[in-house]
Amino acid sequence: MNVAVILKEKGRDVIVAAPEVSLLEIAKILREHGIGCIVICGDNGAIAGIVSERDIVRRIAQDGPGALKYPVSKCMTTKVISCQEADTIDHVMAEMTSGRFRHLPVVNNDGLIGLISIGDVVTLRIAEAEMEAAAMRDYISTG
Repeated sequence: MNVAVILKEKGRDVIVAAPEVSLLEIAKILREHGIGCIVICGDNGAIAGIVSERDIVRRIAQDGPGALKYPVSKCMTTKVISCQEADTIDHVMAEMTSGRFRHLPVVNNDGLIGLISIGDVVTLRIAEAEMEAAAMRDYISTG
């Protein structure tokens, strides 16, 4: 299984924001869409960074509530790890685990084409395990 399977199931919509948007606005967008992170894109549409709920909480804990007025560019992760549709689930799980992050932008030559989360990966893994178990039960009962 690969990333393309996840995108086929969940879709390719990605919420993005500009680097000058405030952390408060980012928090509102996260709440409004029920998501855990937002990809930050520059004027040219290229990925400039990524910001998660955790990033916002850490910045508020460090600088106090005034941090909500900061532009997101001040607290986003700028070294963004991404993946491609052909990447295997094992590969993206390893990237997420070793990098200790929960969201991974999916890119191709044209730029950002999707976003997957550790929840998407786990859901796919569970479905895969259930299919294997059902196939094994079927094999045993008919064999």
